[in-house]
Amino acid sequence: MRQYNTTQRILVTGGAGFLGSHLCDRLIERGHDVICVDNFFTGSKRNVEHLLDHPRFELMRHDVTFPLYVEVDQIYNLACPASPIHYQHDPVQTTKTSVHGAINMLGLAKRVRARIFQASTSEVYGDPSVHPQREDYWGNVNPIGPRSCYDEGKRCAETLFFDYHRQHKLDIKVARIFNTYGPRMHPNDGRVVSNFIVQALKGEDITIYGEGSQTRSFCYVDDLLDGFLRLMDTGPEVPGPVNLGNPNEFTIRQLAELVIELTASKSRLVKMPLPVDDPMQRQPDISLAKDALGWQPQVQLRDGLKKTIAYFDTLLADARPE
Repeated sequence: MRQYNTTQRILVTGGAGFLGSHLCDRLIERGHDVICVDNFFTGSKRNVEHLLDHPRFELMRHDVTFPLYVEVDQIYNLACPASPIHYQHDPVQTTKTSVHGAINMLGLAKRVRARIFQASTSEVYGDPSVHPQREDYWGNVNPIGPRSCYDEGKRCAETLFFDYHRQHKLDIKVARIFNTYGPRMHPNDGRVVSNFIVQALKGEDITIYGEGSQTRSFCYVDDLLDGFLRLMDTGPEVPGPVNLGNPNEFTIRQLAELVIELTASKSRLVKMPLPVDDPMQRQPDISLAKDALGWQPQVQLRDGLKKTIAYFDTLLADARPE
């Protein structure tokens, strides 16, 4: 690892995406040099355009399913479509991105002896039979369903990370991310927060699946990024996996009603059939994050939604014809 000064050279794959672009901001604020890699399948230059002229920021179009040769001190592997609409669009490529991407980034980390972070997901728990979900729960995942490309791809990536850790003594960090929301979400990603906000702002019917009784735990992006950085700052005794999410649990109907209230929308709730393998409960046990990282979310759902609604309101206004 290079030891010239306290400034580190950090690679962020998927760096033009929702989470990746916020991470690039935080790393630049910390004084690091950032190489942002993205193939722009779901990422957007709009998310990082404010950084393009920054002397410590470099944007590179690259697909992580192909090897990458750069000299870096740390790697954050965030590259992978994360919403069902996007990851089911090309499920074979989704699995390749998770598995080949992990192999290529781990190979790079091994070569340059970099600490490497894997953005894993609560989807590794599948439709859980244990509630809330702890890191030692192995999950209840359908290996052949329409969501399997993402669920099993991420599970295999975790396997690869821990095998590189055991076999090659690689310094790894694995975070399991629960539902996260905030500015720069893709307006058409099909995720529940962005769906509801866009539908409400347009005055369209808000679509809920089933009775809307399924639960989710929503973590604001700023809180999640604090967890990323704290995990990366720990020593090798904390490889993960570590759950990062907000343990406050809400039904999908409660979320829809809150979005309607905050947008003062006249949208109505419309029920649709439940998607295949849609988890009925999702809530993290964050005891490990509290103990090992001193981390827990600070932003309440109402406050985070206000900021997210303001972002989408501006985005939709910019897209309207004059």
